[in-house]
Amino acid sequence: MSVAFLLTTLVVVATPGAGALFTIGAGIGRGRRASLVAAVGCTLGIVPHLMAAVTGLAALLNASALAFQGVKYAGVAYLLYLAWRTWRETGALGVDAAAGARSAWQTIRSAVLVNLLNPKLTIFFVAFLPQFVHADEPYAVWHMLGLSGVFMLVTLVVFAAYGVFAAAMRTRVLQRPRVLAWLRRSFAGSYVLLAGRLAVTDR
Repeated sequence: MSVAFLLTTLVVVATPGAGALFTIGAGIGRGRRASLVAAVGCTLGIVPHLMAAVTGLAALLNASALAFQGVKYAGVAYLLYLAWRTWRETGALGVDAAAGARSAWQTIRSAVLVNLLNPKLTIFFVAFLPQFVHADEPYAVWHMLGLSGVFMLVTLVVFAAYGVFAAAMRTRVLQRPRVLAWLRRSFAGSYVLLAGRLAVTDR
């Protein structure tokens, strides 16, 4: 574990993206608990990318233009779907319209998909982790898993902080319909921008 790794991880995680946006939306729309659940879901969405990097699937994804484009445009479609749902939502801000016992599961499922359908995250693991792991060291895989665990922990903490802060502002936002409408449109527009950015990225 190095200071460079921790600083780079913090910068990457703290930079707002689809996962952070989703968590903030959950906090404003449904409160602290929903934001924490969303943070957990976004963190769990990292696991498939981690496993792909460890098992070498990321190399295939990076080498195959068709595979990369397929995953990329699935992610674009899902971000546009989130934008559409957020724009059409007439109640509290958020993409989870249903309440009740299934709400936590729905939030986790949506949050996992936000990160799962992002091929750049897998490529990031391939380009990022090897800089801090020597291929010839005896426990390289375990070292990579340990660093990935730290990355996931930082993701969870940062996203939870985003969500809790958003939840703290929830009452003020919900008491102002114009602010709520502006936020909803801003979130929908942000999802569209993220989808556009993902659509034009290359490997």
